[in-house]
Amino acid sequence: MLSALSIRDVVLIDKLSLGFQKGLCVFTGETGAGKSILLDSLSLVLGARADTGLIRYGQSQLSVTATFALPPKHAVFQLLNEQGINVSDSEELIIRRLVSADGKSKAFINDEPISIAFLKNVGALLAEIHGQFASHGLLNPATHLNVLDSYAQLNAEKEKVEKAYTHFKETESALKAAQMKLENAQNQEEYLRNAILDLENLAPKPDETEELTQKRLQLMNGEKMITCVNQTAELLNNEQQGIIHQTAQAERQLSKAAQYAPEIFENILQSLNEAQSILSDVSFELDNLGEKLGDISELPEIDNRLYALKDAARRYQIDVNELPSLLHSFQEQLFSLEKGEEFISQLQQNLNQAHADYLKVAQALSRKRKKAADSLDKAVKKELPALKLEKASFITEITTDDTLISPQGIDSVCFTASTNKGTPPAPLHKIASGGELARFMLALKVVLAHTVQTETLIFDEVDSGIGGATAAAVGDRLARLGNDYQVLVVTHSPQVASCGQTHYCVTKAEKNNETQTTVQLLSFSQRLQEIARMLSGAHITQTAQTMAQELLEKSCQNYPKN
Repeated sequence: MLSALSIRDVVLIDKLSLGFQKGLCVFTGETGAGKSILLDSLSLVLGARADTGLIRYGQSQLSVTATFALPPKHAVFQLLNEQGINVSDSEELIIRRLVSADGKSKAFINDEPISIAFLKNVGALLAEIHGQFASHGLLNPATHLNVLDSYAQLNAEKEKVEKAYTHFKETESALKAAQMKLENAQNQEEYLRNAILDLENLAPKPDETEELTQKRLQLMNGEKMITCVNQTAELLNNEQQGIIHQTAQAERQLSKAAQYAPEIFENILQSLNEAQSILSDVSFELDNLGEKLGDISELPEIDNRLYALKDAARRYQIDVNELPSLLHSFQEQLFSLEKGEEFISQLQQNLNQAHADYLKVAQALSRKRKKAADSLDKAVKKELPALKLEKASFITEITTDDTLISPQGIDSVCFTASTNKGTPPAPLHKIASGGELARFMLALKVVLAHTVQTETLIFDEVDSGIGGATAAAVGDRLARLGNDYQVLVVTHSPQVASCGQTHYCVTKAEKNNETQTTVQLLSFSQRLQEIARMLSGAHITQTAQTMAQELLEKSCQNYPKN
């Protein structure tokens, strides 16, 4: 609830500090005394648009500070924490609003600077103002759906709809993703088939290039060795110039000489014979070595294979070693494409089922909303005659659209009213008379008391254009709201004023050649005089005092008599 309000340099107010309690608090005073200044100040601290015209003449800025004492777990604490403003739910909430003459506006919560837009969101959770010049909450059609659901206590049904909606959207997203993937695959189908045929013909193997490169190196070295072996064999076996042939000739020549002196040439001939035998063995080994070195005719084939692999890698812009995995990937994509239509069909069936499930719970919620709307309309209708709105009607209009898919269901809700017989109903915020509008809000608030989220309700001139029994009925309903909530009321009605648990009087007077507005918390005797003034005017009669006494004794028995 609002526990304190401090106002500095707002219109006719120099300095003003007020404390508030729970229950019904009334503000009275003569027309023009400055009651609207209080509402303007409250509106500023709740996020209303700044108006430099509110700054007191001769001052550079105005300041309004409001202190709220809130119950633990109030929704505003979560909102503040989400904004990075750490406030314990046991702390008071102090909101300060500054407006400078140059049009600049600043706002603070517990001395933390905040934006005006965020202040407006916070203000909507703290108080609702209903009157001729300011409005929040129920006047906004965007809130009507949640208000109706709260009235009917449909949280369980709403949760089912939200879950069905989430499932539907997830299934829808999965279908769209699959369709996009299939479309991309279809666009590349010809490319995939050609690429697969190309790579299957190439048949790349893992690590094939390393193996081919190693074998190529071995074959190239073998070719060099074979050349050397062949040249060596040629030196040994040439029929005219070969070493073996020359050694044989040398042996024949020395054999002729040995005929004449065998003892001289015996050892030499033996050595030549041994050399010829060794050279023959070497020639034989060289022949065998040539077979061991292999056939180098494979080299061109290996070169062609390496070129083909590297050319494919260049065309597909990947590493040669990635060719086998690329072929596998292409094959999988083609398989997905061939199975894609079947997969899409299954997802579409899932989406249809999700939509049917959503409609089932959404339509069930819609039926309960319509039943609750009828109950709400009847309850509000009962409140209207006593508030001098006997010719008025209240209708909760529900528009249902089965094609609408939203977390809130398939309904849109708007509270409408007609203040005159034969006049078509219009949205609440379009009702012309501010007093009628405030009384409509009062009737609604009485019926919706268990759904009110804010701790403080503010009514401006809810008694406009009424008196007598109707005003008494208004006061009674405000007092009933005051049993559960803090209710602030600006009133000209003595019947309404007498129902307050606390009573402030707003007056205007000249001081130091300046007109200033002051607000005073009235004692019982002062309150008696103020209500008598409201009954009779500037000249308070004994009759007016007696009537005031009767009103207070009837409506405010618990007010302290001091």
